[in-house]
Amino acid sequence: MIPFIQPETRISNMRSLTSTPHHTNSGLGMLLLFHSILLSSVALTCHAGQPSPDDTPLLETITVTANRVGQPVSTLNSSLSVVSQQDIQQVSAVHISELMNRVPGVWITRGNGQEHLTAIRSPVLTGAGSCGAFYIAEDGVSVRPVGFCNVNELFDLNTEQAQRIEVLRGPGTALHSSDALHGVINVISQPSSLQHEALFSAEAGPNDYGRAKLSVSDSHGNYGYRINVNGASDGGYQDDSGFDQQKLTARLDYQGEIWNSFSLISMSNLNQETAGYVVGTDAYKDDERRKENPNPEAYRDSQSLRWQTHLERDLADGSVLIITPYARHSDMEFLMHFLPGEPVEENGQTSGGVQTTYHKLIYPELILTQGLDVEFTDAYLKQTQADDFAWNIPSGKQYDYQVAAQLLAAFLTAEYQWTDRMSVSLGGRYETLEYDYDNRMISGSTDADGNTCENISTGATGCRYSRPEDRIDDFENVSANTGAVYSYSDAFITSVRFSHGFRAPQATELYRLQAGQLIANLDSEEINSTELGVRGTIAAVSYNLTGFHMKKNNVIFQSSDRQNIDSGKTRHYGLEYQLLWAVNEQWDLGAGGTFARHFYTNDVTAPASSALLQTDGNDIVSAPRRMSSVQIGWKPYDATRLELEWVSMGKYYTDLENLHSYDGHDLLHLRLRQQVSDALNVGLRITNLTNRDYAERADYSAFGGDRYFVGLPRSVFCDVQLRF
Repeated sequence: MIPFIQPETRISNMRSLTSTPHHTNSGLGMLLLFHSILLSSVALTCHAGQPSPDDTPLLETITVTANRVGQPVSTLNSSLSVVSQQDIQQVSAVHISELMNRVPGVWITRGNGQEHLTAIRSPVLTGAGSCGAFYIAEDGVSVRPVGFCNVNELFDLNTEQAQRIEVLRGPGTALHSSDALHGVINVISQPSSLQHEALFSAEAGPNDYGRAKLSVSDSHGNYGYRINVNGASDGGYQDDSGFDQQKLTARLDYQGEIWNSFSLISMSNLNQETAGYVVGTDAYKDDERRKENPNPEAYRDSQSLRWQTHLERDLADGSVLIITPYARHSDMEFLMHFLPGEPVEENGQTSGGVQTTYHKLIYPELILTQGLDVEFTDAYLKQTQADDFAWNIPSGKQYDYQVAAQLLAAFLTAEYQWTDRMSVSLGGRYETLEYDYDNRMISGSTDADGNTCENISTGATGCRYSRPEDRIDDFENVSANTGAVYSYSDAFITSVRFSHGFRAPQATELYRLQAGQLIANLDSEEINSTELGVRGTIAAVSYNLTGFHMKKNNVIFQSSDRQNIDSGKTRHYGLEYQLLWAVNEQWDLGAGGTFARHFYTNDVTAPASSALLQTDGNDIVSAPRRMSSVQIGWKPYDATRLELEWVSMGKYYTDLENLHSYDGHDLLHLRLRQQVSDALNVGLRITNLTNRDYAERADYSAFGGDRYFVGLPRSVFCDVQLRF
């Protein structure tokens, strides 16, 4: 269950296995690097001066997502939920979607293997720039550079062994960059323990699924370390599918007389054999078709490496200075089975930067937070097709470009304690982003050799893919937010927030063009949001209700003639709720969900559709009006916990004209965890307990019709955890 922070809580601390790759030996290389880092880190003798997660009371959880400085949820005017370490361990998710079902307003849809798409106070967004609406971070630093997101980037994070996951719904604060348009997911790493701790777990499930996890931590003097590593292998439910994945996080903590710090190295490797959509109306209900893989040749190989050092110092006047330098590198290769001709994409980014935050107490009632963020990126993308597909999609190289990007941002926020019961805040951010695009092929709408594509039968000319000339693009944006919190009592706390957010176009939206488009004159997407919240604690019940309304302009989409334009307009409103009730010492109840509507407020088109679709007032694709989950926990003994979870998904439309839809589904999951002894813990979980036929996500294609990512049948997993 998602924990709530009691209203009386105050800020207690200002500081917060083998893989078989498809085409490369990258999995082996990553494992060797994991091994070397593990050996060198274990050799350290260190101490962090921070409590073990097991020793930290649940209600003392603080969040750092809103402003980089630890703060209880009850003091925030933004909508933020925390997925606790207890939730992470209880769910033991094979895919991040299983865990995020517990957060209202959030839907992480499961593709095949570890692939996914994201929705936070939004429909499930797809397309080249869809991931630019969400700020995905690790300890406050985004996983990918601004302008170069990936829709699957959550699989780079070691959520399996995180301390907690913080989710901010709605536009980010002044401290978040361009990509925090609809929300923020921030994965917080585990700190070091005060004394030696070693945990090993192994689990098994259907389709040859297996996963092993190891966590080692200790403290000595002013230093502490923690090494978390896990590896998973899945044979796949559908034919010719499955994945192998490894993740590592290595953290070094230091507490000194002047500076406190932690350094984090994160690594991940994924080698996946990908299964595509199962096509045909209600194909997910057909026992023989459910396991089909129409794209047995599809694969995805992805590697990532990240480093950050969080430096923090308390100054003489009570101010706090935080400096966080960081660096990142990622590479990915995958077969785009969803495109005609099935081209192969190769992409990668090397980036680095620094976040700075100065937190100053001006008066007892007034706190100012200000800072500068700088980031530099060098990225590339290539797309190559092996065979001719059609007259306008010839074989050969289709894109080959590099982009150097620079980001500079400044922000300022003010928090003022107006009265004993009321606090107000005001914040703003100025950000400039520059792309320097270098086309390494012949510019224009030609094949790789500069030949014009021509249809002999009709005389039509022009290749499908277009490449702009070298160019520089600049985007300047300003975001602002203001809000207030009024505490009538512990049982009734109200909040209001007004915010304006933005996202600059992604590099792929600007330079990966089609149908003869040689310049994409795109502006940044913008959103205006209003939200009103009520929360509190009454006896053993904690509750949170939030209503929101958002208007979004300059929405970027691909038109009927496959050109990138920014004339879309959408509206989003709804009610989110969250409840936690400790019924007695044995029973507890958690519930969360959303009633919302996401719809177009103008007419838009889709690639290869008619020139004009009447979409004004239509629901956006993959935008259910209702989502909810309920967890009932039973603890008959101190060492035993049984949990039954109900996950409910409402109906949603799968095409722009709202002529095709998916009816939704209801699923039950059962989880049991038993502490056998101080050293032994075992778990059993059954997903899709009633063996319901369902789709993880439904879609509609003008060419193929209804298509689905198939939901898994009833599955039984068991795990054993040893502490030594």
